[in-house]
Amino acid sequence: MLARPIALDRSSDLDAALVRLGLPTKAREYLLEKLPHAQLLLTGLGPTEGRFLKRVCEEGAAGLYPRFVSGQQALRPGTALLSGARDQLARLVQAAREGPELQPLAEALERALAVGTLPEPMDLGGRRFVWGERTYVMGVLNVTPDSFSDGGNFSSVEKAVAHGLALAAAGADVVDVGGESTRPGAAEVPQDEELRRVLPVIQGLRAQSEVPLSIDTRKAAVAEAALAAGAALVNDVTGFTADAGLAAVAARAGAAACLMHMQGTPRTMQQAPHYQDVVAEVLEALAASVAQAEAAGIPRRRIWVDPGIGFGKTLDHNLFLLHHLQELRLLGCPIVLGTSRKAFLGALAGGKPADRRLPGTVASLAAAAVAAGVDVVRVHDVADVRDALAVVDAIRHARGGGTLWEASR
Repeated sequence: MLARPIALDRSSDLDAALVRLGLPTKAREYLLEKLPHAQLLLTGLGPTEGRFLKRVCEEGAAGLYPRFVSGQQALRPGTALLSGARDQLARLVQAAREGPELQPLAEALERALAVGTLPEPMDLGGRRFVWGERTYVMGVLNVTPDSFSDGGNFSSVEKAVAHGLALAAAGADVVDVGGESTRPGAAEVPQDEELRRVLPVIQGLRAQSEVPLSIDTRKAAVAEAALAAGAALVNDVTGFTADAGLAAVAARAGAAACLMHMQGTPRTMQQAPHYQDVVAEVLEALAASVAQAEAAGIPRRRIWVDPGIGFGKTLDHNLFLLHHLQELRLLGCPIVLGTSRKAFLGALAGGKPADRRLPGTVASLAAAAVAAGVDVVRVHDVADVRDALAVVDAIRHARGGGTLWEASR
């Protein structure tokens, strides 16, 4: 179940929520004029939650609870829209807490009310990450012959270590080492080959630098060896869905985890990506991955989430997700964004190849950092992106402002 905040200053978003409820045009136009304060679009409601909301909001004392618009009435089961002030929604949480069967609803509402709250600071590989202070940079180190943008450039251990050190010198806060390409259409690399590629590089970097290291893998055995060699974070493009043992490996090592969303596999993901609601479905999948990580023993404060731009998404899916990144705050985890050199940027710029997509990369990351407060960006061109983020972060902090709820009072 999800409760997704929708800001009144984005009327197009609110209208999309009303469309999802199945309301006709005249009804949507009326509600756009009349709905006060902030809205929560609820999805995944069951009959019990629906009856509770209808009873409390429509039969309760006037002004104490938010307004309730049910999708059940418009043949959209499981959806509803709540409209009201923060104190009204907080009272609704308290009412839901009184019924054991309503705990998922209460928790979803609480997460929505806390959407402007930053995750706790964390230590990673001996460095302190204070979220909201600035945007952190994860440098990409592909130790592969076939990655989409730099495959083969760092295939020897010496070249890979030298490039990793250069990324750290350029300002990377984390260096992400990967030995398996996950470009569209890529085949899976055997475990032994992946280990052969990444372990000497991690060992070489750990011997010469204190920069925190991440292992980009979907295999438990590879992660276990990399963590033993000095990596501090597991970056899994499948969000712990490919290897059932990967979460436990990270938990035993005390590692952090970056969980990404991907529809399908690298071989199949771009064949026919399809979503009914891309934001809701990405959120639901990431929420399940976070729950799996916590069940294995990884604290939520050590979990990062990544919407997986370009991984089982069309151009329109990518753009819509970028416009709605702030909704990932519902998960209570730092947000990681990886748009670096990706194909949709080249398409938007008239077909630019991977090595000419830096302007698009900077533009996408800068816009997302300002609008959604992204916490970590995963990039190939560390120095240029760090320069751009210095400006972006200065603007973001100077802008001030507040949360959705503060703005709606």
